[in-house]
Amino acid sequence: MFDGEFKTTFMMDFTIADHFGKNAIKDTFKRAFDEWKDNYEYLTELVIALNWKIWEHYENGNEAYATLYNDLWEKADEYACDNLKGEEAEYFFEMTD
Repeated sequence: MFDGEFKTTFMMDFTIADHFGKNAIKDTFKRAFDEWKDNYEYLTELVIALNWKIWEHYENGNEAYATLYNDLWEKADEYACDNLKGEEAEYFFEMTD
């Protein structure tokens, strides 16, 4: 379902953070999550971006970054699954399926 057109800059933000190391990735996640966790569309995009970054680093052999992104993805995905209800949850599951 996802057409690859983000409303947010999460993918670019994490790509920039990749160049500055794990702490930059963690900081980028914290800022994005804290700011946007209550916006279901942006939270969905955050989960998608994290998932894509897991696979990007896994395929490139960077296990440390893939593991970090997986940990961050689990946190955001769990939050979404626990907190989104009704149409917001439907949107999330449709977009991330």
